[in-house]
Amino acid sequence: MNSKKKVVIAGGRGFIGQALIAALADSFEIIGLSRRSQESDGGVEWRACDLFSRAQTQEALKGADIAVYLVHSMLPSARLTQGDFEDMDLICADNFARGALANGVQHIVYLGGILPKGTGVSRHLESRHEVEIALAAYGTPVTSLRAGLIVGPNGSSTAIVVRLVKKLPVMLCPAWTRMNTQPIALQDVVHLLKFCLENPEQTKNQVFDIGGRELMTYKGMMAETARIMGVKRLMMDVPFDSPRISSGWVSTFTEAPLELVAPLIESLQHSMVAEDSRLLEMAGLEPTPFEISMREAVEFEFQKSKNPVAFDKKGSRNAEESTVRSAQRLPLPQGKHATWVAEEYARWLPDFLAPLMRVKVQDRMTCFYVKGITRPLLELELAEISAEDRQVFWIRGGLLAHPNPKGRLEFREVLGGRATLAAIHDFRPKLPWYIYRYSQALAHLFVMHGFSEHLSEST
Repeated sequence: MNSKKKVVIAGGRGFIGQALIAALADSFEIIGLSRRSQESDGGVEWRACDLFSRAQTQEALKGADIAVYLVHSMLPSARLTQGDFEDMDLICADNFARGALANGVQHIVYLGGILPKGTGVSRHLESRHEVEIALAAYGTPVTSLRAGLIVGPNGSSTAIVVRLVKKLPVMLCPAWTRMNTQPIALQDVVHLLKFCLENPEQTKNQVFDIGGRELMTYKGMMAETARIMGVKRLMMDVPFDSPRISSGWVSTFTEAPLELVAPLIESLQHSMVAEDSRLLEMAGLEPTPFEISMREAVEFEFQKSKNPVAFDKKGSRNAEESTVRSAQRLPLPQGKHATWVAEEYARWLPDFLAPLMRVKVQDRMTCFYVKGITRPLLELELAEISAEDRQVFWIRGGLLAHPNPKGRLEFREVLGGRATLAAIHDFRPKLPWYIYRYSQALAHLFVMHGFSEHLSEST
């Protein structure tokens, strides 16, 4: 009889996930989650899972004892992605937490980012913190590891540093390059993740900062990387500090998508230093020196012929090229639930667009009509999976939508009822794409902005 515990790894195809799978192979039965269907290999059972789908996520977590969450949704997931990456992150994490609860998962281990002291935390780091909250929202014990820059072969942050040093003989260094950071080696992160999985009673429901042995600035890190590479680089401090300009030139010289680079650069405005070393002490781990981990990363960067997985914008998108995903965060009045928000939307919209529109609700169908046209613009059917904290409507068709069995509109409570997310998934417009892009798509954002203001007044 096999006594190994089953661990599900969301983000198993990333550079941390791949290293973790190799480290756990002898101790656990491993289930890797991938957006695309693929053959199981090397003792790993791969399951296709779109984390934006609660049903797929719940199915993918079946049979799991433990789960590891390594996902960060910063790249587009459809041909048109409307909304902030923070809200996309929340949807995926909320689905994962709900799926873990439904399947009796005993423990979730999450790798996030160090939260700097003080106010004005970047959107990227605040998103990492929100995911931490979302994963614990339904009662499954969560262990959170918060790290800064992780140094290792095929890592996106490492590749950015190495490519900047490789391609720029003269480097202009804005103020953010003089902020402190505490990089940690990939092998150390994997060791600590494994320790948490193997020692749940010591680590459940705790948050740990993790960092390497050296404290350095980003400028110092690039200088040390240049020394390791055997090249001389002139680094000149400049007084300006524009994240937008920095994001542009970093993306240009490293081939990293701007959608990935911009939030990362924004985060570098803060000092990213671990507040404690408790987990390293519990695990008996002596951190790997920066020189050793960066030398391995440099060698890999010069040998490989492809970009890191995190640079792949196509891999993150829906295979159906003409789909839309849109998510907007809405205020949730005290004492109200997602059911009320969905019903209020149907009540409010005709008044907002009066006298152009009317809404007809009959049984489970909600149809939107424009004045003078008998056929509905949109036909929505309330899904049987709907609940008080999450209302789901299947998009069944209409003049503006192609029928799609996966197309849906949802209103869901997140962060313990602090907010509601209104989201459209796998929507396929009937209008020609570029007409849709600059008409119906913009109209949707206008409407959701108006609805958000209406809810704020109710709040």
